[in-house]
Amino acid sequence: MYNYKIVEQVKRKPKKATRLLRRVMLIFAVFFLLLGIMISQGFMLPGFLLVVLYFFYDIFSQKEYEYTMEDQTLTIDVILGRRYRRTAHILELNSMVVTAPSAHRAVDAYRKNTGNIQLPKYDYTSYEEDTPYYTMIIMENSQKIKLLLDLSENMLQTLKKSYPDRVYLQE
Repeated sequence: MYNYKIVEQVKRKPKKATRLLRRVMLIFAVFFLLLGIMISQGFMLPGFLLVVLYFFYDIFSQKEYEYTMEDQTLTIDVILGRRYRRTAHILELNSMVVTAPSAHRAVDAYRKNTGNIQLPKYDYTSYEEDTPYYTMIIMENSQKIKLLLDLSENMLQTLKKSYPDRVYLQE
């Protein structure tokens, strides 16, 4: 076959309330720390706990995904807070059942409300309204899983060349 390596970075869109929640946490942390300095040291503990909570919330609220397609392997990494990376899936593409746009008839049986086949679902999309996402049904550890992915045109064309009977493009 062909030797290739395609890497794509997908940044998840933050939720609307994230910025407001961060500001409120920071304001309360500063408020409790100032109360601890001026009035009583009993206010210091909630202030420090809010600072720690803010740190962890900042890390876990910022998600990015990196898809790496190399030869016949698709690797999906999750990047939290632009600092911490972990590999979520290492998948063999020859065990792929189907890859199609989310509204395509090839994945009708795997939809949440109308489909009759229930699979574990993993969402690695950006939540951008103008970006179409694709549903990939693939075997992992002898179990079928459902992946929601924002695939680039380059990745889609490479998948289509390798697996023309299993990959459906946007109509």
